[in-house]
Amino acid sequence: MEHRDRFEDYVEPASGTITVAHIVYGLHSISILMGLLSAGLSIAGAFVFSGPSILAVIINYIFRSDARGTFVDSHFSWQIRTFWYALLWMILLYIISMPLAFIGIGFFTLIGGLLVLGIWVSYRILYGWKRLVRREPMPMN
Repeated sequence: MEHRDRFEDYVEPASGTITVAHIVYGLHSISILMGLLSAGLSIAGAFVFSGPSILAVIINYIFRSDARGTFVDSHFSWQIRTFWYALLWMILLYIISMPLAFIGIGFFTLIGGLLVLGIWVSYRILYGWKRLVRREPMPMN
């Protein structure tokens, strides 16, 4: 994937593409709120396993080609990577925490890890959405 450092290097996106990126951030935000407001569901769990986030990632893949060459493409990449990295970290967290449950600390590593992952996911969605509103590309390093 081509890396662009300056906003001037991008083609002007269609307004519909920007709207799609807003919808995806909105769907991810709904998942985060579901995690905050649900009794047994963590932010990270809701982000990875709830309908709004899964729909958001599907939308990302469907409309990604429309965003190529625009600053919105960096947002689509940011959104997609946030979802898949959250899923990967959640799987690793369970793999690490389950054996530790036998010595009594698995519960604490799981809860602590889910809390940190929830904060990370929330930060990435809020930061990305803020930059989209400002029509700024996402850093790709």
